[in-house]
Parts: sequence; structure tokens; C-alpha cells
Amino acid sequence: MSKILEAKQAVVTEIADKLKEAASVVVVDYRGLTVSQVTELRKQLRDAGVEFKVYKNSMARRAAEAAGLEGLNEHLTGPNAIAFSNEDVVAPAKILNDFAKKNEKLEIKAGVIEGTVASEADVKALATLPSREGLLSMLLSVLQAPVRNFALATKAVAEQKEEQGA
Repeated sequence: MSKILEAKQAVVTEIADKLKEAASVVVVDYRGLTVSQVTELRKQLRDAGVEFKVYKNSMARRAAEAAGLEGLNEHLTGPNAIAFSNEDVVAPAKILNDFAKKNEKLEIKAGVIEGTVASEADVKALATLPSREGLLSMLLSVLQAPVRNFALATKAVAEQKEEQGA
């Protein structure tokens, strides 16, 4: 009996560590999805570097308490799957939200964003943000704009002086 208890404690510790280390976590209800739909969802998440697992609710609740995320426990009822992302905060929310729009059976329940419990609305709001790459490209274009404008102005001045000199 103690080996079973030790195995369960190891799983709780594993979940708690993932909850603490993850940049973002999304809890979904996958009830009613077909095997092929779940397989497609797992593939999309795996391609984005997101881990998608199903755990027993009792173990997930204990892990949430151990991680200091007691507010997540009220959402851990019924069949749940949990998506963990260590790098990209937006990726799991975006992928799951897009998938939920195409498949009404997938329901986003809650999440954890950088150590804070987030509601369904918060997760959906996060999903509307551009990805990390999109944000970086926006930042780069903002940083390039003054240099580009300066280059265009100096080119215009040079062309004007050429016309006057010719």
C-alpha cells in the first residue's frame, strides 16, 4: 500500500513543480472531443512546445495547494486536461482558444499566468495578444522607424542638393 501512496505523492510533486515552473497553465474540459480531435490538439500544442496532460483531479488539487494556487481548485472538477508552457506565455491560451472556437466541446475553465490564478476571461484575453514573435517584430519595427525616417530625410536632402547643383 505504501508503494501506491509513494507513487501518488511523486505525481503530486511532479504536478506542483510544473505549476510553479510554468510561464502559463491552462485548464480545459475536453469532454465530448473525439480521439482524432484530441490527437490534433495534442499535435498543435506539442509543435508549440506546450505539454498537455490529464491528471486525476484529487492529485491536481493537492498539487495546486502545494504550489500556492488554491484558487485553481474550484475549476478542477469533471474531466480536465492541463496545458503547461515554460517558454511562451501566450501559446497555450492562443492554441486552446482557437481550437475551442472550431470545436465547441472544448471548454477553457481557468489558468495560471506567471504564478497567478486566471479566470476563463483572463485566459481568453491572453489568447488575443500577439505571440512572442509578433510582439518582438512590432517592437523591432517601432525601433526601426526613427532610423528609417532619418535615412529618408537625408536621402531627400541629398537629392534636393543634387538638383540644385545640377
